Formats: sequence, C-alpha cells, structure tokens
Amino acid sequence: MKQDHARTARALAALGHEARLEIFRLLVRAGDDGLIVGDIAAHTALPLSTLAHHLRALVAAGLVAQERRGREILNRADYGALNGALRYLTEECCKGVAVVRQDVA
Repeated sequence: MKQDHARTARALAALGHEARLEIFRLLVRAGDDGLIVGDIAAHTALPLSTLAHHLRALVAAGLVAQERRGREILNRADYGALNGALRYLTEECCKGVAVVRQDVA
C-alpha cells in the first residue's frame, strides 16, 4: 500500500507539469507504435534538451517506457502504470469515511 502511494504520487507529480502532460497525452495518442524523440519535439515544439529533461521525469515516474532502436529512442506511454495510478486513486470510491470528532475545550 505504501509503495502504491509513493508510485502514484510520483506519477501525479510528473503529470503535474504542462509540458510533461502534453508529452504523455501525445504518446497516448500515438498508441503502441510510440514516437521517437524527434517526432515528439516536432509535435510539441520543445527544444531537444528540454524535451529530454521532461522525458527523463516521465520515465523515472514509470509512465513512459523507452526502447533504443539503433540511434533512435522510441518512447511509449506505459498504460499499466497509468491504470495503476488511476486504480489507486479510485479503489475506495464511495466506501464512506468514519467521522472523527475532536473535543473542543
């Protein structure tokens, strides 16, 4: 449970940046084919050094998987990681919360 909490926090933190959210959504649209770094840069208009920084954060959060293909690096959204984070956020939906009262002195 603690590990799921930390993993979800890292994923949300990574997606909490506009550029990283844009990159991740682009990779989701690309599907299993993924995109190479140059194509991501063309779609986002991010400089390569900035893009590399954001991709590192998404990879570190477990949201993007990379595969080297010769000189190119193919990037794919990790749907399992995304689904895991969403599942963690919603798994206790509508189960109720006990009321905690504090005595006021």
